[in-house]
Amino acid sequence: MLLPRDLLLLLPWRRATAAGEAIARRLNHHRAPPFSDPDDDPPFTRLAERPPRAPSKKKKKEEEDQGGRIRPPEPASSDLPFDFQYSYSETDPAWRPIGFREPTRFSPFGPGRLDRPWDGVAAAAARGDGAGAAATSREEVLGEPLAEEEVAQLVERYRHSDCSRQINLGKGGVTHNMIDDIHNHWKRAEAVRIKCLGVPTLDMDNICFHLEDKTGGKVIYRNINILILYRGRNYDPKQRPQIPLMLWKPLAPIYPRLVQNVADGLTFEKTKELRNTGLNSSPLMKLTRNGVYVNVVDRVREAFKTVEVVRLDCSHVGSSDCKKIGVKLRDLVPCVPLLFKDEQIILWRGKVKQENSVSLQFSPEPS
Repeated sequence: MLLPRDLLLLLPWRRATAAGEAIARRLNHHRAPPFSDPDDDPPFTRLAERPPRAPSKKKKKEEEDQGGRIRPPEPASSDLPFDFQYSYSETDPAWRPIGFREPTRFSPFGPGRLDRPWDGVAAAAARGDGAGAAATSREEVLGEPLAEEEVAQLVERYRHSDCSRQINLGKGGVTHNMIDDIHNHWKRAEAVRIKCLGVPTLDMDNICFHLEDKTGGKVIYRNINILILYRGRNYDPKQRPQIPLMLWKPLAPIYPRLVQNVADGLTFEKTKELRNTGLNSSPLMKLTRNGVYVNVVDRVREAFKTVEVVRLDCSHVGSSDCKKIGVKLRDLVPCVPLLFKDEQIILWRGKVKQENSVSLQFSPEPS
């Protein structure tokens, strides 16, 4: 028996079929055209391929100037008369490394970016009469000496801690990239304030020398660890020297041992006795990390007038900084480092000083 269409729509199974037909019609409305690829996955849409962009006029001109091929940039050259190295104040040319921690062919200036060869420690400059010409040009840039009133004005402007023209000098000392930072400050300021912290403050004279020698400026103010470096009367930022930057910090070379098992002029038993005496004695002073050590050398010299062995407490300073402090004290006091243990430095005044003190004590009075 046939039922009317309206009665068929009243049936529940027929209503579900009608809803399915409506959904099917809706899907067929959005169906891809018949000429589309049957292998296409419906949930994804293939992007139309875009034609390649035409090269710009500037790029075409560069290719024409280069002869149609890409050429690497030429290595930078600088007329500065000194050798380029990572730190100028914390290294000594007299120290000869016995090895390197990285191949010497890897220059920290980058491959092919500098016309000076890198030997693992420094990039040597061409030898010639550049030093005399540099000294003459430095005197011309500095011009006439500043008057006391001019120095007082510059000091009052740049000596305060909130000065925006400030460079922090850390344990690396006077580094190569710091020279470029100083010249960048000198573009808009007559002087720059330099705050020194850490191991380099043991020898502030050395820092002042290298700042003046490498930048061509003049230190017009020095108070404990604060310096003000003046650029000169005739300084022209457009004629500043070209300073190629170091892209990374090179690994430090390997140097001979600082502390020997037996000190020079002593036996093993005497060396061991001095080490135990130093460890059991009270520390002369306690050094802090990245502190100011401007008075350490004088205090060690004064202590050696009465005692033979001195202990410095370097807790939380770091083993690397402890050894650097020992090297500087060995050359500045001078003395003999006996032991670096648990961030404690044991220094011996040396046999030469002892003999000199004894000879002066028993020397006859002049008639």
